Amino acid sequence: MKITDEKLLTLCDKFGKRALLWRRKFTGLLPEVNHRRLFERRGCSSIFEFAAKLAGLSEEQVRRALNLEMSFADKPALHALLVEGKVSINKLARVAALATPENEAELAGLVRVLPQAALETLARDERLNGFPEPLFEAKSVRAHDLNLSESTTKRLLELQEKGIDVDALLAQFLDAREEAIANQKAALSGHQATSRKAPVAIVRLLKEEHGTKCAVPTCTHPSVELHHAQRFSIANSHDPNYLAPLCKEHHQLAHAVDLKVQSHWR
Repeated sequence: MKITDEKLLTLCDKFGKRALLWRRKFTGLLPEVNHRRLFERRGCSSIFEFAAKLAGLSEEQVRRALNLEMSFADKPALHALLVEGKVSINKLARVAALATPENEAELAGLVRVLPQAALETLARDERLNGFPEPLFEAKSVRAHDLNLSESTTKRLLELQEKGIDVDALLAQFLDAREEAIANQKAALSGHQATSRKAPVAIVRLLKEEHGTKCAVPTCTHPSVELHHAQRFSIANSHDPNYLAPLCKEHHQLAHAVDLKVQSHWR
């Protein structure tokens, strides 16, 4: 084949995307084909044989499509995404357990714009705490065993043996830390941004406040992106009171929520 490497890869990308699209659309037709038993018209003994011969689908993939069709019988928005092949059954399966007639329209919108990994995060968050709460509001925090060094534990025990209220001492330290962070935030807020990139001082402050993990309390993934709760294009500011370090999936979820709010007020 006389073709450059770049052209060959371009063709693979092009035909691969088309194949995925038509595979989704074919999968969406299977529940109705099964209801009408049209697979028999093609000399097949079952819908599984039919799907395997025509599109190379596994029995597991077919069962998933059939199960989703039943699950979405009273959820028209999600049902339409399935039978019209607009999204993959893998993405739809991530939200099937969350879907109710009341929230299915909202979930259908999220399924269309979010990648599969973000939908998995959404499902995990819902199982833990219900749908994600807004950022920067009071949230429940999980209890963990403190990972204190032997020397620090020894010093605290010595203070306790002397009759010093260690709990009050630690609470005083934490209050002072929170007050110092709040004062730094106040000093760094209100300035017009000169770049879309947050200043080093603000990044350092947010790391001091949130550590290296995602700011969502139930998430243990590393933070990789800063989320602006106040849209940067409008506020033109890196106000640390409205910034949160998030993992990739929670950042995608936060932007999906932003788009929902924006469309509501249009």
